[in-house]
Amino acid sequence: MENMDKILVVDDDVEICNMVEIFLEKEQFKVIKAHDGEDAVKKFKEETPKLVILDIMLPKMDGYDVCREIKRISNVPIIMLTAKGETFDKVLGLRLGADDYIVKPFDPEELIARIRAVLRRVSPDENKDSDQIIFPNLAINMSNFTIKIKDEILQLPRKEMELLYFLASNPEKVFTREQLIEQIWGYDFIGDTRTVDVHIKRLRAKLQDVEDNYEIKTVWGVGYKFEVKKGA
Repeated sequence: MENMDKILVVDDDVEICNMVEIFLEKEQFKVIKAHDGEDAVKKFKEETPKLVILDIMLPKMDGYDVCREIKRISNVPIIMLTAKGETFDKVLGLRLGADDYIVKPFDPEELIARIRAVLRRVSPDENKDSDQIIFPNLAINMSNFTIKIKDEILQLPRKEMELLYFLASNPEKVFTREQLIEQIWGYDFIGDTRTVDVHIKRLRAKLQDVEDNYEIKTVWGVGYKFEVKKGA
């Protein structure tokens, strides 16, 4: 099992963890389990898993705080797993950087499909040493998930980075929310187009220092585009 990809499963329900473990091991994953938020962060740092399945309602430290801490130090993808199905909980999880969201009770085969889809989307292209787009006062580097705005370097969560890179790779071209979902999250993503709006809002906040030169512009009734303004 040493060469298997590790998945950290975090849930205070031991039976759910054990059930998920059975299905993941059949798919040739090595499972690390945690039953509270503090232990989840500890094991994440110790084990460096390839993906995290994370419940929201946890003792000691809730899933939102765990998600926030993991995304602070890593771009490892997170699938939120919870009994809560309200839109607020879903949007909050996505705002914190979660890559997908699945509601209990769930079909184990659907969970496996979601895991496979997320891992396909985040797998690096081994044929590329570096992916960069360079504009005056703005550089987007996919190899280390950073943007350089003037002289400041910021690290972005994976989905924000992929979205910015895709839009900036196609300046002035308008994409619908559905097209962006397919390009960034994958055609098999089960969610709504508000996911795009959440990530666009976060990117705009980070591009404020160059908004006179570059803008992720809303094209009303259609979608979004990356606009390079005159003088940039």
